[in-house]
Amino acid sequence: MKATIVIASMTGNDEDLAEILSDDLENEGFEVESNDVSFADATDYLTSDLCIFVTYTYGEGAMTDEVADFYAQLKTLNLKNKYFAVMGSGDKSYRDHYCETVDDFENVFKACGAKSIMKPLKIENSVDEADIAQIDACAKEIKQAINA
Repeated sequence: MKATIVIASMTGNDEDLAEILSDDLENEGFEVESNDVSFADATDYLTSDLCIFVTYTYGEGAMTDEVADFYAQLKTLNLKNKYFAVMGSGDKSYRDHYCETVDDFENVFKACGAKSIMKPLKIENSVDEADIAQIDACAKEIKQAINA
């Protein structure tokens, strides 16, 4: 089973999250390909069984240009028969906008016909030990959901 992870990371927090997830998925038997959003194309998901987007939310929910460009590309795809997961970091001091970009991508994947495999994982700022445990659990949840 092939998983494609596209990562948007400004501070490295989401890159860390994606790296842990990638290792976990490989340990679960997935073939994983990871790309930075600046070098990825949304059509990369067309050759995968599992589409994962890991992103941050900038300020009050604004998408940076490269994330917005990827989002616009993604909106045009038919991802029926694909699974997806969305994860990311944010700052709870932005209250209503906390991890808003994660929610935006969850909605666009659904609009493209992809099947949600888990509820979005949202972490505050950098990955800590509790977050690592959650990421590990997500990889197991993903494998179980796909093999069900």
